[in-house]
Amino acid sequence: MAENADDARVTAQYEALPYPARDPADEAKRLILGAPSHLFELNHYVFAGGRDFRLPFRALVAGGGTGDGLIMLAQQLADLGTPSEVTYLDVSTAARRVAEARAKARELTNIRFLSGSLLDLAALAPGPYDYIDCCGVLHHLADPAGGLVALAGELAPAGGMGLMLYGRLGRTGVYETQAALRRLAPETLPVAERIATARRLLKALPATNWLRRNPFVADHLDGGEAGLHDLLLHARDRAYDVAELAALVEGAGLAIAAFIAPARYDPASYVADPTLRRQFQGLAWLERSAMAERLAGNIRKHVVYAVPKARAGLAVAKVDSPATVPLFRQGDGPRWVETARKGSVTADLDGVKLTLPLPRLAAAIVARIDGRRSLAVIHADLQSANPRLGWDIFKAEFDALYAALNAINELLLRVPSEL
Repeated sequence: MAENADDARVTAQYEALPYPARDPADEAKRLILGAPSHLFELNHYVFAGGRDFRLPFRALVAGGGTGDGLIMLAQQLADLGTPSEVTYLDVSTAARRVAEARAKARELTNIRFLSGSLLDLAALAPGPYDYIDCCGVLHHLADPAGGLVALAGELAPAGGMGLMLYGRLGRTGVYETQAALRRLAPETLPVAERIATARRLLKALPATNWLRRNPFVADHLDGGEAGLHDLLLHARDRAYDVAELAALVEGAGLAIAAFIAPARYDPASYVADPTLRRQFQGLAWLERSAMAERLAGNIRKHVVYAVPKARAGLAVAKVDSPATVPLFRQGDGPRWVETARKGSVTADLDGVKLTLPLPRLAAAIVARIDGRRSLAVIHADLQSANPRLGWDIFKAEFDALYAALNAINELLLRVPSEL
């Protein structure tokens, strides 16, 4: 597809300032984990916990940037020994070089690197793909809907996507500041001069300014030049509220399977009043999610898993079988034992403190969750010490534990497969 002037400016930005800034040498110290596209997480929210990673897996990272999602996904697949190919696609050759260097530092051999636009995906790297990651990209396109349609066209019918798009309400102040800087630091000026002007303006903003009062966006403060430019001097970006995002996804023949983390999109996370909570319960799921966004005010980006409409309602794992295996997203069970002993878990939803009660048997159950034991095995182990612990009582205890920890995206499920 021919590149227009706006497309060229977006590409030039990421050539000059690959985003986010990453040092390949850091791969020796850590693996950046995030959402979407964490392997255990996408299995839970896209494949109902039932994906067998002994089978070949084909993934696409569309707009891979400097490689955070790419490296996480490729490394996790490699660690499991999955026969896999993860295709990286991005318009920026500078960003690609950073991602390639990071992959080389980890000696990953399951990545294929390509340069180009996701709008040309059908010609550059046709599917079908089991999974597509597209984070921070669609909202920079001239036609986000067309971009998502292009991706959906290469998705396997049984597959799914992990998407991240900007949240409109949580970015209050960003677009007003962008508008000011378009006049004060137009694109005709050198990048360094534009950044200097932006820094000068940030220092001069009054205490009443919406960006200055918004603590939920920080790239202009701690993201270096690349972060400041991406946030305030970008050639093209837009943001979405929940309803707009749902319409975008539906227009591509997809359905939202889950918002991450679920608690952020539950209005009960923000309002304790019992009368209002009962009213929330009467809302449809997407309406509840939209209500939560309005109440929270701090959702600066939406992370969602999406699947073909035919699989809507079937993609997310459920606690519906004794064979189900619970696992912690980060595999840090011992930490959760200490939390469970306290009787509740507290999460920080970007300034909103959420305390969720845990059931009586939480610590005993958590101590036995290792990503291999099924609910049936955990129950049998507990029952050996307490013969009166029937399945129904155990299941009710686990359901309460799961409701709390899955709400903050910490406890996931998988369904073992037999070849």
